[in-house]
Amino acid sequence: MIEVGNVLVSEELIREEFVCNLGKCQGACCVEGDAGAPLQRDELAILASVYPQVKPYMTKKGIATVEASGTHVTDADGDLTTPCVDGHKECAYVTWENGITKCAIEKAYEAGAINWKKPLSCHLYPIRTTAYPAFDVLHYDRWHICHSACSLGRELKVPVYTFLKEPLIRKYGAEWYADLEESVRML
Repeated sequence: MIEVGNVLVSEELIREEFVCNLGKCQGACCVEGDAGAPLQRDELAILASVYPQVKPYMTKKGIATVEASGTHVTDADGDLTTPCVDGHKECAYVTWENGITKCAIEKAYEAGAINWKKPLSCHLYPIRTTAYPAFDVLHYDRWHICHSACSLGRELKVPVYTFLKEPLIRKYGAEWYADLEESVRML
């Protein structure tokens, strides 16, 4: 681990390489897993407020799920997440383009309908954050469905933290990211 401000960063985020390869995985992370995307408490009101603008980009099943469950749910572990269609796997906010999953929230953002890109946990993936009162810990989440992203990252020589520069700046700021880059140079 390296310490950058009040964040502990797993060295795997520096050593390992990763670039999403949607042509190969087809966005499986949005339709696989045990629960929906993790949400931060401050994202709940945002998600509720943007839902009317996101709804036109959603599937009928996704809309029905949100209408029945709400814009977020509490999963079996007590964590706040996006709801899943039929109670498991597929995020209610998933839509498809040419057989590849897309995020309806992000589609609304790209269309200029909202000013919130998507839940931070989705934007940061494969980084997972564990928040403690005084600091955060950033971990690399290995998932077999991301094998093609790891292969492409190695081919292009793009470390995880570099691939996720935009969401890391979104979370911690440009100054923090510059400090991270400086810490990496010092290794």
